[in-house]
Amino acid sequence: MAAGRKRVGVLISGRGSNMVSLAEAAQAPDYPAQIALVLSNIPDVAGLDRARGFGIATATVDHRAFGKDREAFERATDEVLRVNQIDLVVLAGFMRILTPWFVTRWEGRMINIHPSLLPLFKGTHTHRQALEAGVAEHGCSVHFVVPELDAGPVILQAKVPVLPGDDEDKLAQRVLAEEHKLYPAALAEVASGRARLEGGVVIRG
Repeated sequence: MAAGRKRVGVLISGRGSNMVSLAEAAQAPDYPAQIALVLSNIPDVAGLDRARGFGIATATVDHRAFGKDREAFERATDEVLRVNQIDLVVLAGFMRILTPWFVTRWEGRMINIHPSLLPLFKGTHTHRQALEAGVAEHGCSVHFVVPELDAGPVILQAKVPVLPGDDEDKLAQRVLAEEHKLYPAALAEVASGRARLEGGVVIRG
């Protein structure tokens, strides 16, 4: 691997389609990040097999083993990330709401992708929210993670038109195609230092 590439840990809970787009991008010799670990909170999900296909190390920290103690689960996850010398954490379909303890520990070093043009349509069912609101444009955002859900400063966004006859599935497919391009671009911005979090805002350059 090229010197100076940031070691990235990708957290998943399922098939890991965004993880695959990141792993493909990281194969380029000039890409500033290496996908060093894929970690799931659910055993045996498809994304783990897909990661192994790229030769990426994998791990599982089953959240169910910790009951309702979210922080204990996160401490175990944090330990795996530390042992694997992870520099940046990327959330890719990771279906756990993180506590302030974990978010603060990785502040400025953890990013997430959300299927809307934030600050519009936080939370779940974003495509349904967009259709019900009657917006002309929808899309996706990559942002730094902060304790408040889906409220972190945006790094990059991609837009898609909302077309006549769209339903949730059609709109979701169009947004997902953009996610697969946007996430590698945003990770490259952060890993290279061209985008960083300072004082609650994204600083560029």
